[in-house]
Amino acid sequence: MIRSMTAFASLEGGSPAQLRSWELRGVNARGLDLRLRLPDGQGGLEQTIRARLSARLSRGAISLTLRSQRFDGQSSLVIDTDQLDRVLAALDLVQERAFAKGVTLAQPTAADVLAQRGVIQNASPDPRPEVAADAALLSELDALIDAFCAMRAAEGRSIEAVLSAQIDRIEALTAEAATLAAARQDEARAAVRSALARVLEEVPDADEARLAQELALIAVRTDVTEEIDRLSAHVAAARALVAEDAPQGRRLDFLAQEFNREANTLCSKAQSGELTRVGLALKAVIDQLREQVQNIE
Repeated sequence: MIRSMTAFASLEGGSPAQLRSWELRGVNARGLDLRLRLPDGQGGLEQTIRARLSARLSRGAISLTLRSQRFDGQSSLVIDTDQLDRVLAALDLVQERAFAKGVTLAQPTAADVLAQRGVIQNASPDPRPEVAADAALLSELDALIDAFCAMRAAEGRSIEAVLSAQIDRIEALTAEAATLAAARQDEARAAVRSALARVLEEVPDADEARLAQELALIAVRTDVTEEIDRLSAHVAAARALVAEDAPQGRRLDFLAQEFNREANTLCSKAQSGELTRVGLALKAVIDQLREQVQNIE
């Protein structure tokens, strides 16, 4: 089963005393790249979270964000008296300088003073962060990963349908290339015999056996039988990989490169307008297949 590397999942958890919100995102990457953003004081969770993610995911740039908010007591407002004194002194200086310049300023209100940065701060009676990975938190993490993997699988089903259609198209073009190659065999043999006859006519004392050997080598260099056979074998291998219930993105990427290599060789050896057309069509489909494969885990 194909799985995409692109997915997103979110989850709300915790308790009335402590709310937690999770987000898990994934995009394409060559390997598994885990990036975690955890609340301050919860670095002890990192190893556990990484282990759980690594057990379920094999490729992708994965970003996990955990936000935690505690409600263990009533929050209160605290005035930082040192900062208040600094703000009042600054206001007094502004009033004096304005008066010296003949500028009249309105008197600041208490609300204006309290609105200055750092004058008022929130205080919580229990600011201690959670540091342990309890059963409830791990259950939330597992549920988050389940939802993430489900989305990867859903995306993968769409990619699988596209890949299957592309593999079918490659198979059809390979069969067309085989038909064209077989049809030109008699023509190729006739061309070799005609070339040999022309050379012997123009150079009567030429070594006929050596000429035949050279022409045979030319014929081998333009024979596309091996390329067509390998393309057919690659089609069967691609179908087997798509059917596997395991991460197969890397192997499909390698196979797409092999597809492309055979199509390039087919075009270079075609010596035929129709066969070249088929080879170029193969290259186009293979390129589309490679683009899809980049999204697979």
